[in-house]
Parts: sequence; structure tokens; C-alpha cells
Amino acid sequence: MTDNSQTQLRVPLGPPQRHHHLAYVTYDAGKTADFYTRIMRMPLIAAVMDDKIPSTGEECTYLHLFFSLGDGSALAFFEAAGIPELPLFSDHPVHKALNHVALQVDTGAEIENWHNWLIQNGVSVIRTDHGIIESLYFSDPNGVRLEITRNVDENWTNKIQNGEAALKRWCETKAEAVRKGEDPVKALQELAASASHARNMAAAH
Repeated sequence: MTDNSQTQLRVPLGPPQRHHHLAYVTYDAGKTADFYTRIMRMPLIAAVMDDKIPSTGEECTYLHLFFSLGDGSALAFFEAAGIPELPLFSDHPVHKALNHVALQVDTGAEIENWHNWLIQNGVSVIRTDHGIIESLYFSDPNGVRLEITRNVDENWTNKIQNGEAALKRWCETKAEAVRKGEDPVKALQELAASASHARNMAAAH
């Protein structure tokens, strides 16, 4: 029997080093490959074909494609033969808008070039200035929402105290509303309106 009192907990020294790959299901590997290699300029760097899911052992005939980003990380897609088609996300507009993959470029000129390139290729694009970042939003053939973004405020990810304070206010507001028997959604709506990034941005200009 193992003496748990003598077992030392090995805590990771830090967070994972970087994004490796993010994987989604596709129902048309050909269309997906065309979009990512031709329009997104992301080379197809690897493909795996199997008849079982390695992690579970379940029978599943699939092709797994990996498309490379500039830093060596990847976006990946599985086409599994014969599985029923289901939407990746619900049809609720919030689910469709907020579930997304953000891809970084470094300059405003790159944002401009991507904006023009996507439009020339018939891709519907929404351009948004968030103040701290500038972004282009569009969808791939599978309904995955993509964002190409650049940092405007280079320090926007170095605001730990602001992040912790916002999370604390959100959780406390929700818990307090529940405790009082009030509508937590309304309470959070009021909180978000008072702290709205967009409104604060507008007021600053």
C-alpha cells in the first residue's frame, strides 16, 4: 500500500508554455483545408488518419488536419466519417459571437491588409476598435468565429489587479442578488453598464 503521507505533491513550476493546438470538428475537410491554406495563409503541416480515437479506444474513422500559425502553434480539424452533422455552437447570437479564436498580428498595416484580403475573397468581416486592441471578426466554413487582432495598448495584459477586481465584483454582485432573492441577470446588467468598456472609451474621446 502506498503511504500517502510520504507522497510529495508535485506542483507544476508554472503555466503551460504556449498554445499547442485547438481542435474542432469539420464535416468537409476539403473546404476547411482550402479556407485555411488559401485564405488564412496557414500551411497544412500534419495529418493523422485512424479508425479509433486513441484517448478512448472508441471506433471512429477520422482525418485530423493541423494548420500552422506563425509561432508554430496550430488550429486543427477532424472530419469523422459518417457522424451526424451538428452545429458547433447553439444558434443563440451570444453563443455565436462570443465563442471564437483570436489570432494576433503586429501592426495596423497587417490589419488593413487582412481586412482587404478577406473582403476580396468574399468573406464577411466586422471591424471593431476595442481601444486596447483592434480586431476583425469573421467565420470559417464550419461556423467557427475567427478574430484577427493587434494590440493597441501593449500593456493591456499587464493589469492583474484590474482583472482580479472585476472578477470579484462580478461574483459578489451575482451572489448578493441571489442572497436577496433578486434577479442576478438584472444585477449583472446594471454592473456591466456601469463598467462598460465601450461607454468608458466613448466618454474619454
